[in-house]
Amino acid sequence: MNGSSIIASQYSKRTTKAFYASNPASGELLKEQFFNAVAEDLNEAMTAATEAHYKQLPKSTRATFLRSIAEELEHLSEELVQRAQLESGLTKVRLTGELARTTGQLRLFADQVEEGSWLNAIIDTAIPDRKPVPKPDIRRMLVPLGPVVVFGASNFPLAFSVAGGDTASAFAAGCPVIVKAHAAHPGTSALAGQAIIRALNKSGVHHGFFSMLFDEGYEIGEMLVKHPETRAVTFTGSYQGGMALLKIVEQRKNPIPFFAEMGSINPVFLLPQALTSRAGQIATTYAGSITMGAGQFCTNPGLLIAVKSKELDLFVEQLKVEIERAASATMLTAGIYNNYKKRSTEVLKQPNVEVLAASSLLNADDNCQALPVISTVSGSEFLQNPILQEEIFGPYSMLVIANDINQLTDIANVLQGQLTITIMAEPSELTEYHLLIEKLKDKTGRLILNNPPTGVEVCAAMQHGGPFPATNDSRFTSVGSAAVLRFCRPLAWQNWPDEMLPDELKENNPLNIFRLINNKWTK
Repeated sequence: MNGSSIIASQYSKRTTKAFYASNPASGELLKEQFFNAVAEDLNEAMTAATEAHYKQLPKSTRATFLRSIAEELEHLSEELVQRAQLESGLTKVRLTGELARTTGQLRLFADQVEEGSWLNAIIDTAIPDRKPVPKPDIRRMLVPLGPVVVFGASNFPLAFSVAGGDTASAFAAGCPVIVKAHAAHPGTSALAGQAIIRALNKSGVHHGFFSMLFDEGYEIGEMLVKHPETRAVTFTGSYQGGMALLKIVEQRKNPIPFFAEMGSINPVFLLPQALTSRAGQIATTYAGSITMGAGQFCTNPGLLIAVKSKELDLFVEQLKVEIERAASATMLTAGIYNNYKKRSTEVLKQPNVEVLAASSLLNADDNCQALPVISTVSGSEFLQNPILQEEIFGPYSMLVIANDINQLTDIANVLQGQLTITIMAEPSELTEYHLLIEKLKDKTGRLILNNPPTGVEVCAAMQHGGPFPATNDSRFTSVGSAAVLRFCRPLAWQNWPDEMLPDELKENNPLNIFRLINNKWTK
């Protein structure tokens, strides 16, 4: 494992201050050294990326490159999963599944690149004898923005990190990528970077298409966002981190797209008939969703909302049983664990907030052990206290008990933007509560019916993004095929000779892709 930054597929030889990864469960430092990047590394990486951007990749090469990355990650699978376990405290089962998701989304984007319709190629042919003025020939398609800066996320060391969805979708768009590796899992990042280097060599892609920079602090990240050749930035993390980067983006001389996913409490509305029919089943399902992966999912259900009833009492009884027998779990870093304790303690000290259920099954042999907690509060108190409406990252959720249906609607009104909102309902309730449902549509990027929010399917229809503050731009998704659209812009060619046009817009359609020609989709 090489602990140096990767600059255009070569390891930096600049020796700088070293840092170490730590095992969150044991607290021990891992032996491998990693070296903080310096400004010269960054500038060299960005120069190479800018050069690579102007060497357009044919779609076949792009697809081969993406599939090669998937293959190289699979060749390293055992070592990659083992290292990620050491650095994150996540289980082997969880990380094995996450690796499969990572390679699956790389192949998904490869298929999409080859299929081609995502380029939105549009052709309006000329009408030279049109009166009173001739109509020109105009052809438009999406083209890559240029170098993209990707910040690795702490909670998905594979799927949202060096070779994760942001990197894969940027590559699919034809954009070079400079990754700011997350300091919590540098060894995992180094191995993934190694896989991408091998894929570059196999597929013949310009080496400037990939660089990865280590930095245990914030300096390199800030410099990357400020660099004049950066054309887009992605970030997945806390609200504070996302807003800090957004402020830097807004201070740039030339504006660029910035895509930040900043958290969500993912409210769940438990409607009366659903509780009447299956209170126990719903409680068991949500106890599992709240505690999954120590609650360290961006779609963790942090808020349960229901009207006071006997059926709700049955739900509460079962939820208590499930939470009290859920063992502690290792959180990703000591910082995340300490923040979980601090935030949950602060909320539990708020007026009229009570502990509904809490686990006492602490694994005292390991560090960073988060115990699941469910609190409860009245609908009236929730409406009056904005602190209760903020995310707590970890195995925590709050049950808000409304007096009646009108108060349920009032609660919906005060919710901020969310990645997901879930409705647990019987079929007849979908009509009865249609006004509530319509209101919730304005608050979220994904409206879920009778499923827990944890689990984000990687597919063409997925929307993983929502109104502020869940993300800063709700028009886009960071998961699924449409994620590629973040890294493109439209470019039109007017009255150009056929031989000078890109293949996607040529008259005989050499790539055999779907195109909109004079308002009709055709190949």
